Amino acid sequence: MTEQSKSNQMAVPEAKEAMNRFKEEVASELGVPLKEGYNGDLTSAQAGSIGGEMVKKMIRKQEQQMGGK
Repeated sequence: MTEQSKSNQMAVPEAKEAMNRFKEEVASELGVPLKEGYNGDLTSAQAGSIGGEMVKKMIRKQEQQMGGK
């Protein structure tokens, strides 16, 4: 197994489907044409915007939980 494939594994494999739905939801909100399977036709900016927005939402959610909101 290569180093890249190791880092591409889910820490909690059971969460994979939920993360895929989350990614699709964020892509839809951003207007990025994400499709099932290969998305190599996306620009780096499009792909990065999806990941960046996912991280922002996860951080926001964790901050709310830590703040008791």
